[in-house]
Amino acid sequence: MKFIHISDVHIGAKPDSNYSWGVMREKEILSAFNGIIDICNEEGIDLLLISGDLFHKQPLIRELKEVNYSFEKLIGTQVVLIAGNHDYIGARSNYIGFEWCRQVQMLIEEDMDSIYLEDINTEVYGFSYHKRDITKPLYNKVRPGCEERINILLAHGGDEKNIPIDKKAVGNNGFDYVALGHIHKPELFGSRMAYAGSLEPLDKNETGPRGYIKGEIVKEEENSHIHINFIPHSVREYIKAELTVDPGFTNGALIDMAKDKIKEYGEQNIFIFQINGFRDEDISFQKEDIYNLGNVIEVMDDTVPDYDFETLYRENQDNIIGLYIKGIQEHCQKGNDRDIIGKKALYYGLEALLGAKVR
Repeated sequence: MKFIHISDVHIGAKPDSNYSWGVMREKEILSAFNGIIDICNEEGIDLLLISGDLFHKQPLIRELKEVNYSFEKLIGTQVVLIAGNHDYIGARSNYIGFEWCRQVQMLIEEDMDSIYLEDINTEVYGFSYHKRDITKPLYNKVRPGCEERINILLAHGGDEKNIPIDKKAVGNNGFDYVALGHIHKPELFGSRMAYAGSLEPLDKNETGPRGYIKGEIVKEEENSHIHINFIPHSVREYIKAELTVDPGFTNGALIDMAKDKIKEYGEQNIFIFQINGFRDEDISFQKEDIYNLGNVIEVMDDTVPDYDFETLYRENQDNIIGLYIKGIQEHCQKGNDRDIIGKKALYYGLEALLGAKVR
């Protein structure tokens, strides 16, 4: 049985809405979902598992109809899904009573339930959120009922507010595969449990590739063999890139380095730049020039000036600046790494003192 596991699609979300590229992000999320439908058809996938938060919030009727239209395009793939903490089933949820196409079955109840798909000998267990926060560990003791079937658990959670999960306990409960959702970073726990992560990254903290899990399960009596892989699928990634400078760097050199990073990782991606190292004391980097290079969402300047301590000390040995320089020199013994946090703090202090002297 071949399957694809997706989660946390968040259709309707609008990441980076205040930025020029933000207009495209909402459309890219829906496009990524529709791309999964195409892959299911192209690769003859038997089962599409969706472990919560298909939508960013409780879906509108028109949103459900659009997604259902996409599901109708599936040729030989069956779909089983649950609602997560974002698209939970409230009292007026449009999930209630919605008529899905023949390819789709939803585990809509708030108590553990299952659906048996006879033609692929697969039983899928799970339940939907009926409120935003669930603090009880509801998955830890769930066990499948028939060992001869391929047994899969759809589970959405993994933190204090959203169904804490003891992964060791759940992994030993007899399921052939546990399809986890809620955590947006993809992570595989052996071959029988995985977070698929989000299809597209949703904010700057979600660095790295995003995509889906593809797997195959072969069941022989009570034993099963499974192989899973994470497949990158997103249009964009948030890339955190370091720009390491030295005292010879000018603004122009820094801009060229940032351009090279954007070219290296791909212009479609979204960048968080962190500038590190020691700069000329007369240089002040212009972060705005880096923002103007493309999809740059944040620039952090953690550089410190490369001071001539001996000259500064001779000129200021009879005042507070001289005393401060002496403290720096005592703190940073010869041979120590100059990039330690403690020394940076001392450099920032000296910069403030020199600024106060100028004023």
